[in-house]
Amino acid sequence: MKKEIRKLNKTSNHSYSIVLPKEMVRKYKWREKQNLIVEERGKGVLVIRDLKKR
Repeated sequence: MKKEIRKLNKTSNHSYSIVLPKEMVRKYKWREKQNLIVEERGKGVLVIRDLKKR
């Protein structure tokens, strides 16, 4: 598992963003404006995954 250090950026009064490395986005074949799920898994752990259509 490769670790990347990223900054948390404030984008508005109600939201923040994290910029992902291009290599990571390509690895998972994600695209611009793709829907992703962000899950909280315990203290300080977030999991980002593709929203799979069912």
